[in-house]
Amino acid sequence: MTSATAFGTGLLSQVSAFVYHLLVVELLLVVTAGPGLVVTWLLAPDVSNLPLGVLCLLPVGPALSAALYAVHHRRLDLTELRPAALFRRGYRLNFVQSLQVWGLSLIVAAFNLISLSVAGAVVLAGVTLWMLNALVVSALFSFRSRDVWRLSAYLLVRTPSVTVANLCLLVVTVGVVVAFSEVVLGLLGSVLVLAVLGNTRRLVGLVRTEFTR
Repeated sequence: MTSATAFGTGLLSQVSAFVYHLLVVELLLVVTAGPGLVVTWLLAPDVSNLPLGVLCLLPVGPALSAALYAVHHRRLDLTELRPAALFRRGYRLNFVQSLQVWGLSLIVAAFNLISLSVAGAVVLAGVTLWMLNALVVSALFSFRSRDVWRLSAYLLVRTPSVTVANLCLLVVTVGVVVAFSEVVLGLLGSVLVLAVLGNTRRLVGLVRTEFTR
């Protein structure tokens, strides 16, 4: 084994590459989605501001999709690090579908926030869980938009362990927002993406084996 081959393949190098990859993805998340999150954070909590809030949050969807793509395809070899290129590729490939999924989820969330109720909270949680499935499926696979939507709904029932894990993650996320703010959640974006990918490993494997050739 040559020194060139050995370089960048040790445990310390892999950990360093992993941390670097997450940091770069986090930076790109902040650049692409941060401005909208900051504006949303500054808005007064009033129903009249919901349309502007939805508009400001639209860039978050494609940014999360690109981050999912980049983190999923990460390489832990220091000689082959390219997180920014992966993020750009994921952003370009999945922009339209992720914007559709995220935009629909925001609209449903806005309507449910107008009339807070137990039923509305249940609908909002269900839509959010569907949205997480849809973002993962659209980021990692090539399906038509309507197939992404139907498959993501089907997977809520087909992979209950994934659904429960994402529900727990959703509770933690809401807790962070309530205890701190949306800005803090934004600064933990790459960690959140990593958690979603960890939760959906079984889902990704099932889609790969049963719905792709």
